[in-house]
Amino acid sequence: MEVEATEVDELRQRKKTTIDEKKNETATKEKPQNNKKLAKSSKCGALQKFVEVFVGCMAAVLSGMIYAIYLSSYHERKFWFSSRRDMEREITFQGEGAVYYSFYKDMLRAPSFERGVFELAYNNRTVPLKTINAVQQMTLYPELIASALYQMSGSQGVVDPVYFYIGILFGLQGIYVSALFVTSWIMSRSWLAGMLTVGWFIINRTDTTRMEHSIPLRENWALPYFACQVAALTGYLKNNINSSVERLCYLLMSASTYTFIMMWEYSHYLLFIQALTLNLLDGFSLIQKEKVHEINKMYVFAVFLGYLLQFENTDLLTSPLLSLVVGSMAAKSLQITVKRGTFRAKVMKVMYFYLAVTLAVSLHFLIRTVIPHKENRQLLKFLEVKFGLNMTKNFTVNWLLCQGSFQPASQDYILRLTQSSLLPFYVLVLIVCVLSILQCALRKFSGVPVSTNLKLADGRIGDRPEVIYHVVQTLLLGSLAMHFEGMKYLWTPYVCMFAAFGVCSAEVWTTVFNWIRLKAVHPVLLALILSTAVPLVIGFSLWREFIPRIVDELSEMDEHYDSDTVELMNWIKDQAPLSAVFAASPQLMGAIKLCTGWMVTSLPVYNDEDLLRRNENIYQIYSMRSAEDIYKILTSYKASYVIIEDSICNDMVGMKGCRVKDLLDIANDHMVNYDGDFYASSKYGRFCHEIKLNYSPYVNYFTKMFWNRSYFVYKINTLISFQY
Repeated sequence: MEVEATEVDELRQRKKTTIDEKKNETATKEKPQNNKKLAKSSKCGALQKFVEVFVGCMAAVLSGMIYAIYLSSYHERKFWFSSRRDMEREITFQGEGAVYYSFYKDMLRAPSFERGVFELAYNNRTVPLKTINAVQQMTLYPELIASALYQMSGSQGVVDPVYFYIGILFGLQGIYVSALFVTSWIMSRSWLAGMLTVGWFIINRTDTTRMEHSIPLRENWALPYFACQVAALTGYLKNNINSSVERLCYLLMSASTYTFIMMWEYSHYLLFIQALTLNLLDGFSLIQKEKVHEINKMYVFAVFLGYLLQFENTDLLTSPLLSLVVGSMAAKSLQITVKRGTFRAKVMKVMYFYLAVTLAVSLHFLIRTVIPHKENRQLLKFLEVKFGLNMTKNFTVNWLLCQGSFQPASQDYILRLTQSSLLPFYVLVLIVCVLSILQCALRKFSGVPVSTNLKLADGRIGDRPEVIYHVVQTLLLGSLAMHFEGMKYLWTPYVCMFAAFGVCSAEVWTTVFNWIRLKAVHPVLLALILSTAVPLVIGFSLWREFIPRIVDELSEMDEHYDSDTVELMNWIKDQAPLSAVFAASPQLMGAIKLCTGWMVTSLPVYNDEDLLRRNENIYQIYSMRSAEDIYKILTSYKASYVIIEDSICNDMVGMKGCRVKDLLDIANDHMVNYDGDFYASSKYGRFCHEIKLNYSPYVNYFTKMFWNRSYFVYKINTLISFQY
């Protein structure tokens, strides 16, 4: 019996070994097949991703090209640009834009590029008794680049200089739109978001760009680079990205930041808001501190490089951006390693945040004390009066307060955003993201570990660092836009991008469905459907409502022709001597500088106190002062002709109290309160009215030389003959 039992056991053992051998054989046969399947699936995934990226990039480029062509067509229809003479085209560049383009013409007339830069850096042929570094003071680097490209590309005689200039700007606006497209695409992972961003941007064109007002403005050159910087920053802040992609984003971000600083004198203020956002989020541990530290180093490098290449521009060194970044980096170097999640770690984080703020503020005041710089007292007075901390009769401050750009956001602006459905979707997306971010912050402060490998089913949009950054940034810009309507040109493009991202992001929809605990339908499936269907519905409704209006704008034959200004410029070029110096309103003096090349007593530039003081004194021609006072003011600036503009002298359209003559009466104490109403009162009549009556003593000091419906030109007599 025992022998039989052992035999049975041996048979079972042999059978088992044979079965195992067969399994191993089948496994070894199936292993290469599985490897082939995995390789095939990975190749398919890579190919699918490549196709998706290629389609998205092509859509971004195509959107930018369409917008640039649209702007060019709209500009042609509005001004009939191709059928005008050179001077008639140049008149369309108004205000400070005319000054910028005039220096572009000066660069093209110079015998060499180096000589042109030298003449602009030591310019004494524009404003008498004043030598200005126009390159630094007016940030003329766009004009230097445009003139260099025009000459190096061999475009002389092939393309008109004006078409080359505005063509570059139209192309930059196309890049602007493409960058917004890419930003929303990166955040939502859907190129439909980019298409919706571009649609909202074009529909709200009057609130997203100032290209319609004046093409050569500095922000029209600079903001496309800032949009590229934001797109690169969005990719850089993402979790779990490839090291090569991260390095590429950092290089693009650095290059666009430096270019942005070189293109706009106020760029460092916008970068300060961005740096404040990033360091604030770093203080609350909502984004990776290593990346914030690298971004801070990039800011310092860009500021110092800009300082060196902008003729040692001290405004960059004394800017709040540099103080904030250096203070944050100094506080970081003093940090002590503490175990995360403990009470001690939380207390230390608050202390370090307080230390960073204290260092930044102290460093800012120290730098401004040590480094000599031009203090813009007018700007400080303006901010004091704007926020109710002071009152003033100063003409320049009150004039700035009356400008539409510095007024609170109007109801018409809010209504336009609502009618295009942009504002409602923006508010809904913002609420979802803010609530999700608060959830993320509570989890971090309670010590719950946060995963960086999030899936779509998790529905935690507020855990993504790039989303957190954009939420805080858009809130800061939005609060500024509510106080200063001019800031809407920074905020509204952000709103277009952010609203499109939220509508097209399946993760935003999943976050909402997880909150309401949706069980009837799978949340991920429904989110994927809605993230595609809702944008298509919005796009179709916008197409039906707004495309006919856009087509009508392009088909309308709107003729913009200022015959009186053309007549004035022709008279100056034909009759005025080459040594003549003209005094007028700053906007008209900019046009005279561009169209004729004659010298003017001041320029429409608002970052120089001396030019602001000149503008205020020249504006006295619309005040209630004596002919002798006006004569002394004009001759002190070597003016030989003065131009009276009927639109300013007889202004009945502007808001009472904000007209130029009202502001002058307030500054000169010529405003009298009578039974609650204010009236202008002086022993002299208003100069711009009295001089037209041709009686003494006005005819003793001034001689009428030219007039039409809009302008009266008077020669300032060098030899005074008194007539009674």
